[in-house]
Amino acid sequence: MTHFSDDHAVTSARPNGAQRATFAAGCFWGVEAAFRELDGVRDVTVGYTGGTTPDPTYEQVCGGATGHAEAVEVIFDPATVSYLQLLDTFWHIHNPTTLDRQGWDLGSQYRSAIFFHDSEQERLALAARESEQESLVKPIVTEIVPATTFYRAEEYHQRYFERSGYAACGVTLEVPATS
Repeated sequence: MTHFSDDHAVTSARPNGAQRATFAAGCFWGVEAAFRELDGVRDVTVGYTGGTTPDPTYEQVCGGATGHAEAVEVIFDPATVSYLQLLDTFWHIHNPTTLDRQGWDLGSQYRSAIFFHDSEQERLALAARESEQESLVKPIVTEIVPATTFYRAEEYHQRYFERSGYAACGVTLEVPATS
């Protein structure tokens, strides 16, 4: 697995049998924290994906011109936690009905998106979105698109809640409207 940061590729080993999933659901700090709580998740990296600017910085992504979303790359053991379980977590940690917004965070970098890595992930994500929509009043605006290059965010963003002592951000505070 390759992450890109500061114009340098950094290669990290993926444990045998582990798979990768990539999600955007607003501020990546809260998304990272939520996925780290799941048994079977081996690692979570915060970063940027879905845009056109190579090696973006946090400031560039926040400026809105890169097209990237704040996202997390989840390395998981499918023998312990399934992709469907990851999707269930994704749907319930943010509001998938708000366009380019989560809580007080505004901009396309905070959009809701699932970046699939293969046709099975795409199939499961589309089915899960359809199923989730049945319980919501507003339409889901979550993008389901092929994964592109994932750029690791700056080190001070990694495990931010663990290091800072904060416990919430826009992702963890807003609950979707249900019928």
